[in-house]
Amino acid sequence: MNKTALNDEKEKLGTYARFLPSLELKRDQLLVERIRAARRLADTDRDLRELVGAVGEALPMLANRGVDLDGLVRVRAVDMGRERVLGMDLPVLRAVDIAVADYGCLTTPHWVDAVASRLGTAMRLRMSLRVERERLAIVERALKKVNQRINLFEKVLIPHAERNVKAIQIALSDAEKAAVVRAKLAKRKRLGPRL
Repeated sequence: MNKTALNDEKEKLGTYARFLPSLELKRDQLLVERIRAARRLADTDRDLRELVGAVGEALPMLANRGVDLDGLVRVRAVDMGRERVLGMDLPVLRAVDIAVADYGCLTTPHWVDAVASRLGTAMRLRMSLRVERERLAIVERALKKVNQRINLFEKVLIPHAERNVKAIQIALSDAEKAAVVRAKLAKRKRLGPRL
């Protein structure tokens, strides 16, 4: 409870107050990125659902179990990359290489070409959906961590430092008043009794 401790606590309080706005700015940027990632995920999911619905409407002949479509389309290779956004490494889907199995044009119905094309598109969308989910999960984890840090500063560190500063200031003020009283008493003793 001395002036050095008071200066240390004031310095801590200043440091916390300086870091808090940058954390709040990062939280705001992460919120924007989360909205963007959620929108991309929703768009990709909608595109996939629309494609599946359109395939059902345009190609009702898929219900024909006599045509074997197993293994018609498969993913040959996926080119993934990383993108640095707000200090996070987010996955990026660069390309999906789709392989269409060989089938006889004369021995299979004509609509198998359309099925192969749409299956390839659906596989690309599913891979994109997987990547968008992973991106969103990473952003949400980062947002959670920043929110925890902000709460630590706002609810623990800053109030604790403020209480310490106040307690030290009160103790120093009390000590100063006590010193004044002691000095007056010592002066009276030295001067002796007055008549």
